[in-house]
Amino acid sequence: MEPMKPMRPMEPMEPMKPLDGGEPWWPTDLGQPSSSGAQQGTRYAFFGEKQRLLIERDGTLETYDTGQHRISGVGQQDGSRRTLTFSSQTGEVALQDLRRVD
Repeated sequence: MEPMKPMRPMEPMEPMKPLDGGEPWWPTDLGQPSSSGAQQGTRYAFFGEKQRLLIERDGTLETYDTGQHRISGVGQQDGSRRTLTFSSQTGEVALQDLRRVD
């Protein structure tokens, strides 16, 4: 039986590379969103400075005027209607209560 050999010294870890978040899915003229998220195949991004909320569902991008609402979160009901509600500083606001813009 051979005697045990000493362990090799540990090599330093390679530094982590920054994660590539990919290209933004929203128009770049809006800048960076104040909040964004995704849930069950639907993505949203809120741009507070521009008072705009972007929703992407099934490859379709929709833009809404949020007025004075500061969007901070999203809730989604399942079912055929797939209704969206958002948290704002005044409470919940339903997507259908926001004005859609082109």
